[in-house]
Amino acid sequence: MITLKSSVSDEIHKQLAIELFNFTWDLIEKPDRNETEDETMVNAAHASRFHWDMVGTAQHFATGEWQISRVYSLVGRPEPALFHAQKSLALCQNNQLGDFNTGFAYEALARAYATQGDTKQRDENIALANRSAEKVDKESDRVWLLKNVNTIASLSLPIWEGN
Repeated sequence: MITLKSSVSDEIHKQLAIELFNFTWDLIEKPDRNETEDETMVNAAHASRFHWDMVGTAQHFATGEWQISRVYSLVGRPEPALFHAQKSLALCQNNQLGDFNTGFAYEALARAYATQGDTKQRDENIALANRSAEKVDKESDRVWLLKNVNTIASLSLPIWEGN
């Protein structure tokens, strides 16, 4: 966590982190985004991660890095997508965040490599994501992770059906 001298309360940082994460997710799912919305999506993902820096945990940091990577993959920018996916994976591994989170970090890496056109690295990370998914106890989490992994080769996104 970073200490920032500010009049912004922890509760406001948390509220902004959540709202910006959800706003980013709405843009991720928007099928007909324009260039301005793509830029807004990138900025909102970074802003959410910034606010988590003020009040979050390693879990929030890893998820934020994963979302930033997803956004960069969507806009066709593999280098920052890889950078943030690697940060997500390191946070998962260094903080023992479990197979679900680690699986999504591998999913982000695979998606970033797919965006780059590196099928060898894509497939290696898909295999690692699948291995992580096999170890996820909660069925709905395992299914959601696998739905995401199964869309990497097509660079599409799964449809959220809720729990």
